[in-house]
Amino acid sequence: MAETLKFFLKKFLTVCLDILPIIVVIAFFQLFVLKAPFPNLQEALFGIFLVVLGLFIFIQGLESALFPIGEKMANQFALKGNAFWVIAFGFALGFSTTIAEPALTIIAQKAGNLAADAGAIKKEAESISEYVLGLRLTVAFSVGLAIALGVLRIIKGWSLVKLIIGGYCFVVFLTYFAPINIIGIAYDSGGITTSTITVPLVAALGIGLATAIRGRSPVLDGFGLIALASLNPVMFVMMYGIAIHGVR
Repeated sequence: MAETLKFFLKKFLTVCLDILPIIVVIAFFQLFVLKAPFPNLQEALFGIFLVVLGLFIFIQGLESALFPIGEKMANQFALKGNAFWVIAFGFALGFSTTIAEPALTIIAQKAGNLAADAGAIKKEAESISEYVLGLRLTVAFSVGLAIALGVLRIIKGWSLVKLIIGGYCFVVFLTYFAPINIIGIAYDSGGITTSTITVPLVAALGIGLATAIRGRSPVLDGFGLIALASLNPVMFVMMYGIAIHGVR
């Protein structure tokens, strides 16, 4: 019991140290640059405590459940020897984790409201809801496709560099034609998707798959799924904008 308590206390202190630089930066600019006291100091301190506690619980969940489950399932699919089901699992995992991503939900709703205010869509609840849902489904589908492509890359041993360079060349091409009001959202959507839920499971899938397949290196081949998951939404959201608003 004492060892377990000591272990969790050590982990909690590690999270506190990770958060400390952020607190120092905020405190420095608030006190020495803005030269103003913290508004609602008690609420701010309580909020920081909740953030630390939440991160501590989240990290424990990653280490004890999500990473082991992702790696084990990848190993099982690899041993099954059926590439179709591995790729299908990659797509389903990417789609489901992205559609459940809290950051995507919040940003998509904000984008819908701003699009309505700018006159890009009708300022009606139904129009905004349809726009937000379409944006979320587009991003989720693009991430699912990216993970499926990444899984196929690991199986086939394709070059990640060529995929990334080709993808960003296509992004630059689309940028010239996409509507102005969708470009910023498109570029940010890549970062939004690779957040708290998606990254741990996708990373575990790639590492587990590269470990299980003979001739693949977990270091060279296991990583890169997140890069593809960040790239694909940029392209698909711009294509979504072109489909909704037309070419610039």
